[in-house]
Amino acid sequence: MKMKFNTKTIHGGQKLDPAYGAVMPPIYQTTTYAQSTPGGHKGFEYSRSKNPTRSALENAVASIENGNYGMAFGSGLAAIDAVIKLLEPGDEVISSNDLYGGSYRLFTSIFKKFGITFHFVDMKNANTIENYVNANTKLLWLETPTNPMMNIIDIKACAAISKKHNLLLAVDNTFATPYLQQPLELGADIVMHSATKYLGGHSDVVLGVLAVKDKELADKLYFIQNASGAVCGPQDSFLVLRGIKTLHIRMQRHCENGRAVAEYLSTHAKIENVYWPGFENHPNHVIAKTQMKDFGAMISFTTKGNNYEDAIKIVEKLKIFTLAESLGGVESLAGHPASMTHASVPKEEREKTGVVDSLIRLSVGIEDIDDLIADLKQAIG
Repeated sequence: MKMKFNTKTIHGGQKLDPAYGAVMPPIYQTTTYAQSTPGGHKGFEYSRSKNPTRSALENAVASIENGNYGMAFGSGLAAIDAVIKLLEPGDEVISSNDLYGGSYRLFTSIFKKFGITFHFVDMKNANTIENYVNANTKLLWLETPTNPMMNIIDIKACAAISKKHNLLLAVDNTFATPYLQQPLELGADIVMHSATKYLGGHSDVVLGVLAVKDKELADKLYFIQNASGAVCGPQDSFLVLRGIKTLHIRMQRHCENGRAVAEYLSTHAKIENVYWPGFENHPNHVIAKTQMKDFGAMISFTTKGNNYEDAIKIVEKLKIFTLAESLGGVESLAGHPASMTHASVPKEEREKTGVVDSLIRLSVGIEDIDDLIADLKQAIG
């Protein structure tokens, strides 16, 4: 039966447990599985290779991203690590220059020394990407919206470039979630999530996922998943699967609150810039309207004067917004990218993309909007 998104979050790719008809997939807390004869098993031999709870999560992720295959890993970075392991020494990657600091660190500090070259490019105008494509280019890696500047990248345009040059296109869809945006439908080959964030939704699990449509690509990624072994456990799989079942209703409230916070900050006398894709003057707002259902609850802003100490005072004064790493939970969080999530990016490089000393990033939760606005008002002054 063909299901719409809100139904897929609950039922997509899922089956009742064959043992007792359990509505929620049980946590199969087991390492190994009995065999009647060598190779005589029920599809499961060893839990690094495959576990029923993890398989249920992987099927759910594939369903909500309109993919055919899903893979779950111990973290979002482990999922990215698996994608880069599709490459060989001498291969080149074109990546957005405004991206999560952990992704930048993985690319430059780990894989660069294995002979893979990374080009960090401003992708706001997709036409400029082709200037960096050469015979060694194998992968386009992008985030949209980007972290933390909320830049929007045209996924369809990137897909056209990747098809023209026979490249893989991978999209980090963490900020948007499949509720707002489905990159595989727009031509991407791989979609990645730090499921720690919105998919889990409750700040209680670290996990990463991939979804793809192509079987040959899926088989390569399953091999890497098993061979490298950076898998998630059944308890974590269960928590993310449970989180997905409320993704649609959480995201609806996240978006409502995000809009209200962005509009409040845009009129505040002490705020210089507010970065949120829902504003008509936001770069590529028109593209965001085309490829996203709504504009999300991730917002960054800078204070007038761009003073580091002023920004620190604001995040220290917040009472409902918690100063913490991460994002996408039901609770509102605030972060200071220059000293937190993007501290691994050299100052000169991060400032080129807009990550200045006064930049504050908000992950707007699902609390009462009046309380969130009041908290920002007292903290900013």
